[in-house]
Amino acid sequence: MAEEVKLFGVWASPFSRRVEIALKIKGVKYEYIEEDLTNKSPLLLKYNPVHKKIPVLVHNGNPIAESVVIIEYIDETWKHNPILPQHPYDRALARFWAKFIDEKCLPALWNSMWSKGKEREAAIGEACEHLKTLENELGDKKFFGGEEIGLVDIAANFIGFWLVSLQEPIGLELLTEEKFPKLCKWIHAYVNHTAIKESLPPKDKLIEALSARFGAASK
Repeated sequence: MAEEVKLFGVWASPFSRRVEIALKIKGVKYEYIEEDLTNKSPLLLKYNPVHKKIPVLVHNGNPIAESVVIIEYIDETWKHNPILPQHPYDRALARFWAKFIDEKCLPALWNSMWSKGKEREAAIGEACEHLKTLENELGDKKFFGGEEIGLVDIAANFIGFWLVSLQEPIGLELLTEEKFPKLCKWIHAYVNHTAIKESLPPKDKLIEALSARFGAASK
């Protein structure tokens, strides 16, 4: 019986793109369904009644929500090209850093991009501290996962593409080669990885969409 894999997402969302990266790494064929978050489909509300958010992966009729949870499910379901480490301790560390990115880095980065005045200054300071922590964790490794893309790399896709693409158009100088040479080296290897390249939104379209949002927020 053929497997049925569907992904409900939004093209500009780093969270649904995370799931696409995982599916591409595994070579899993899937149907992508673009959602309009201002007018959510009945299927999205049916499959994710708790949070009513994307991404949602539906595998043979069974829905799974939350991007990191979905990635772990994908990794456990399709065993080839592992995304999480095999050793329990290393797996725990990968989960820790993915959580650090979601709970610490992303809110600070988001606030540094969209807030104003003193609030923005504080957010930039916090974001720099978190990026420095990631820089130290990366060390001399090619990827956070070692020689191959892993869970932490996928979780950090906002840093590797969204932040880098948007910081110049909105007048933010946060992640630079001078401040974060190791992260910048990681970004170069990351965005040129085949599975990543195939799973990122068009840069021009992303800049246009989010710069318009930034402009509207600034008025």
